[in-house]
Amino acid sequence: MEIKALFITIADAVAGLTVTADTMWVLLAAFLVMFMQPGFAIVEAGFTRSKNTANILMKNLADFSIGSIVFWLLGYTLMYGEDIGGFIGKIDLFFSSDKIDGIPDKASLLFQTVFAATAATIVSGAVAERTKFSTYLIFSLFITAFIYPVSGHWIWGGGWLSNLETPFHDFAGSTAVHSVGAWVGLIGAWLVGPRIGKYSPSGKPRALPGHSLTLGALGVFILWFGWFGFNPGSQLAAAGEDNAGAIAHIAVTTNLSAAAGALSALFLTWILYKRPGLSLTLNGALAGLVGITAGCDIVSPGGA
Repeated sequence: MEIKALFITIADAVAGLTVTADTMWVLLAAFLVMFMQPGFAIVEAGFTRSKNTANILMKNLADFSIGSIVFWLLGYTLMYGEDIGGFIGKIDLFFSSDKIDGIPDKASLLFQTVFAATAATIVSGAVAERTKFSTYLIFSLFITAFIYPVSGHWIWGGGWLSNLETPFHDFAGSTAVHSVGAWVGLIGAWLVGPRIGKYSPSGKPRALPGHSLTLGALGVFILWFGWFGFNPGSQLAAAGEDNAGAIAHIAVTTNLSAAAGALSALFLTWILYKRPGLSLTLNGALAGLVGITAGCDIVSPGGA
């Protein structure tokens, strides 16, 4: 009996260490993704005119603040609650579960909160320099309270996309986060129209250079760094050889895709405009990061 009790004690200790390691990894990844918020803010500020800097920064701050409250209040259970018809999760307001299933539910809440805020903040760049701040706050609230949680439920919460005969594969959110934010941003841009001065009276587009390429570049480097929480963090576990190998693989494919996107844009702009373009090269890096996010766990390094 004493030997049996000893084995039980050892097994409990190992299980406890596994939960601790997995939880710490998910929380660290959440902190890295949260650091992407200033990355987005700095990129958008750098690529817009100086007179709109305060507006852009305030929108990004509001996105994260509103998203944190609303996703805890409503969004998380709408996304991960008991499935209702493959469309939404069962709502349980003011999420406060202390359940631990692999990682604590509250660690999962924080990790998904920063994802929701990312989806919302993509929109601020798409409608930069031409939205009323008070109206944008309503926009941001609606995204984090309803649009992201519902579409996220379809993919990650047990909804209809995850139950297709050939399951929809989006490991870390190319569709669930970035495409959703981009589609909402596209609709917003269509509604508010182009920036004043973007087109000449004849309809010819004009360049509206941002006021600081330094800020734009710094923001992209911050986003590139934060993506190592976004993609590898979506493994949602770190203990054990399988998880360690998966995290390392995802980090490599994430980095290679960003580098390939940057170089592709660099050489393309060099060919088209006779000189490499910094702003387009920076956007190429971001395109590489977004593009690899769905399949970063299964794409080979060469494919990345």
